[in-house]
Amino acid sequence: MNLKTVALAGGVGGAKLAHGLAQILPPENLTIIVNTGDDFEHLGLYISPDLDTVCYTLAGLANPVTGWGRIDESWNAAENIAKLGGQTWFRLGDRDLGTHLERSRRLQKGDSLSSITRDFCKVWGVEHRIIPMTDDPMPTIVNTVEMGELPFQEYFVHQRCEPTVKGFRFEGAESARPAMGVEAAINDADAVVICPSNPWVSIDPILAVTKLKSTCGIESTSKKKPIIALSPIIDGEAVKGPAAKMYKELGIQPSALAVAKHYKGLLDGFIFDQIDAEFETEIQNLGIKTMLIDSLMKDIKGRERVAKDVLKLLNTLL
Repeated sequence: MNLKTVALAGGVGGAKLAHGLAQILPPENLTIIVNTGDDFEHLGLYISPDLDTVCYTLAGLANPVTGWGRIDESWNAAENIAKLGGQTWFRLGDRDLGTHLERSRRLQKGDSLSSITRDFCKVWGVEHRIIPMTDDPMPTIVNTVEMGELPFQEYFVHQRCEPTVKGFRFEGAESARPAMGVEAAINDADAVVICPSNPWVSIDPILAVTKLKSTCGIESTSKKKPIIALSPIIDGEAVKGPAAKMYKELGIQPSALAVAKHYKGLLDGFIFDQIDAEFETEIQNLGIKTMLIDSLMKDIKGRERVAKDVLKLLNTLL
């Protein structure tokens, strides 16, 4: 069954599942809504890391080693910036720099982030719809023990996730509006998939701006559409990124169960790795249908395999 599906994504893990879903679902049946809480200004340019990671991945342009940035990248501009004494803690490759230069120029001209993203995807050959969660500024702020509040990229890249996390806030979430097409995509969808992205800083900003937790994406339909998630935590560790560290510092044992509890009240289904089978009963007791799989997506075939499992679980919930 070709379900009209909305995927919520951020980071490398989210991009991988989004790519897997794009191998199976036709463009008219998949919309990917991407976190922009990581966006920031650097060297006078507007940088949108999660959005670029998802776009590059679906375009086949992503660096296969890091999962972010461009393949076959060169670093001439970054090396020259360093020689001139400029900021080097957030490195931009030459190909990537072109994206940021043109995006910044168009934003200054008054174009929206969503319209720029649409045009870039067309040039890159991405047929599936990728929409930023909002066109409004809504930066994620990380509250830390040692350094107080830090913008996300300052915490994540400059400080290398070393400060101890106390909490998060999404600046401007009360007034930020979903980008054009976001609400329509959610309301028209048969189902919503939460990709294996960091729940705290990749998915929670999307939930905040879309109000998905309170509305479940329903306007006036009589039947609730299924919402499922794939765990980014396997055997107590994050596949990539600081999610497990954040859970620990917030006093929560990182696990697939912790992720399921994070989304409690929102999820109808939850997919997690078979190595974490011990948590299945507890997760089911939350009123969530479960599926155990090999959830590592090591290559394109792995992404497609996991995406098929996601759609299989969704079909059982319809």
